[in-house]
Amino acid sequence: MTSYRAAAEAWIAEDPDEETVAELKAVLAKGDERELRERFDGTLEFGTAGLRGLLGAGPQRMNRVLVRKVTAGLAAYLKQHVPDAAARGVLIGHDARKNSRVFSEDAARVLAGAGLRVHLAHRPWPTPTTAWAVVATNACAGIMVTASHNPPAYNGYKVYWGNGAQIIPPHDTGIAAAIATIGRSDQLPMPPLDDARAKKLVVDLDEALHDRYVAKVIALRAQPALDVANVVVAYTPLHGVGAASVEPAMARAGFGKLHVEPSQREPDAAFPTVAFPNPEEKGAMDRVLALAARVNANVVLANDPDADRLCMAVPEAGAYKVLTGDQVGVLLADYLLEVSPKDKRMVATTIVSSQLLSYLAKQAGADYRETLTGFKWIGNAAMDYEREHGGRFVMGYEEALGYSVGPLVRDKDGVSAAVVCAELVAWNRARGRTVQDHLDDIYRRVGLFVTEQVSITKPGSDGIAQIRAAMARFRAEPPRAIAGHAIERVDDLQRGAGGLPPSDVLVFRLAGGRRVIMRPSGTEPKLKSYYEVRVIVDGGEAIAQARARGAAELAALRDAHQQLLA
Repeated sequence: MTSYRAAAEAWIAEDPDEETVAELKAVLAKGDERELRERFDGTLEFGTAGLRGLLGAGPQRMNRVLVRKVTAGLAAYLKQHVPDAAARGVLIGHDARKNSRVFSEDAARVLAGAGLRVHLAHRPWPTPTTAWAVVATNACAGIMVTASHNPPAYNGYKVYWGNGAQIIPPHDTGIAAAIATIGRSDQLPMPPLDDARAKKLVVDLDEALHDRYVAKVIALRAQPALDVANVVVAYTPLHGVGAASVEPAMARAGFGKLHVEPSQREPDAAFPTVAFPNPEEKGAMDRVLALAARVNANVVLANDPDADRLCMAVPEAGAYKVLTGDQVGVLLADYLLEVSPKDKRMVATTIVSSQLLSYLAKQAGADYRETLTGFKWIGNAAMDYEREHGGRFVMGYEEALGYSVGPLVRDKDGVSAAVVCAELVAWNRARGRTVQDHLDDIYRRVGLFVTEQVSITKPGSDGIAQIRAAMARFRAEPPRAIAGHAIERVDDLQRGAGGLPPSDVLVFRLAGGRRVIMRPSGTEPKLKSYYEVRVIVDGGEAIAQARARGAAELAALRDAHQQLLA
């Protein structure tokens, strides 16, 4: 208690934020030892996903002290490793969460104090806009202040390299090492923004840059001549920043019947109409699905708050069916592989996504890449393919509702995905098919893949310890069978299995092509498990019957594994 109290008192002396100072003083006054330990036992770890955590005082929280130190470390690393870093500068974008603008301006002042030029977003905008703008402005790196789809009490800090992809090793560990050398944040040179602007160290971006991004998104349409005017779209940005990008992109692409859920259209850091601002979570889509029913929508689209993810729902049996990320990913891939040039081309996904894409790629004569979880790996795999093989990157996706079409954005992009998904609906309508028909056609060609993800949330430092213990137990003593199906192989990616960079992932390959994957989340206190079975659709068998077989088998696999976890 004494050491944590001393650390808290030192923090108060350094912290420029009156709100977090008052918050920490209240914790000290209560003598809450557990709370002090949660805040001061260690620090948020900087990695390839940057930082993400609860807002609040202390090194285990997201706050102005931490943002300043991390930015100072980033500046030092860039100056050491990028010869023209000062001239190229760093681009900073942010979403509309609490403190996102404050953190962005603090980062800009630290960078300016280090002699690095800053391209500062003039308003909240999507994460993919930042990823694209890093390349468009020739910045040597980028910062995006966002916690994506986390609850309102969170914020985060992503770092992009000059190629527009999130950082990968060795940059993550190099930046982390530089951060560790930074002393007190209140002793960093931080000129006032107006002074930095006067010296051209901080340059405010404007709407013209965002308009260029929107124009590039529209150019991704695979069939610009396809009539899309009558596709009825119901859309929600879930209180995030998506509307200001999706609305002009859809309008300029020719979609004349876009209906936006009014109660969720404007950015609101409190996310008042949803319990959890993630379109994957139960209830998050309720309002836009109700809107879809009122306007008889052909498709329902929803972004998460920073608009890097996209959820899609389609009409089915008088209601709307929300598609999984795997389903949307393979629909996009099948569409783009079908209508785009049959040149040397590649599609990509991650190890925890469905195996279905590999079958589609083989059938279409396209190359296929499988990467670690995280779009940074897909983005880099795409660039490697283009550079080494002279081929074309068609699309990539991850099952957590992330999609990237073409080389425009080297990260997941919910804005361009919205435009191309709506075009896919128009294409199916033009050939007398529904999106569900299209999906069933894929299943009949390559098999029905049934997948499910289960996340167990373990908050706090105790929870993180429990997650690590579970991974260690399954790694040391893997089961011999799950749900009566023998485990034929265990791939431990931490030990270099699969030819991928080391990662805390276990892959259990069972008889009959079944698969179970376990990994801790890189951004949240969750242990994630992924389940998949493949069902061959018999010649005369109804898809519904095959799906029922697959669902029953998947449920048995999931339940048996979850019992082993208990």
